[in-house]
Amino acid sequence: MIKVAFFTNDLKNIDAHFGSAEQFAVYDVSADDFSLCEVVQTEGERTDGRVEMLQGVDIIYCTEIGPAAAARVINSKIFPIKYKEVVGIEQELVKLSAMLSTNPPPFIKKILEARG
Repeated sequence: MIKVAFFTNDLKNIDAHFGSAEQFAVYDVSADDFSLCEVVQTEGERTDGRVEMLQGVDIIYCTEIGPAAAARVINSKIFPIKYKEVVGIEQELVKLSAMLSTNPPPFIKKILEARG
């Protein structure tokens, strides 16, 4: 199982910038299913505060993330994924779950190995 955060304005789409999103939704994702764990309000937190709020998360999805913020996220062992267009959260969860049940890419295999 992996933990994923989606930066979102409407809780349905990946449609928010890492630095300006007011919230992110955290999901547990396995090869069999996925479930919403929590919605975290960022309440004006800056980059370091947001990275701290993401502890325990393996992957984040957002529409944009600056280079300094991306470096901080990566240094915290969180993998950022950036989409230029708006993508549905459920669509991405289904894709990620299917990927876990077949042949996940190397970065996800590394996450799974680290989780034990």
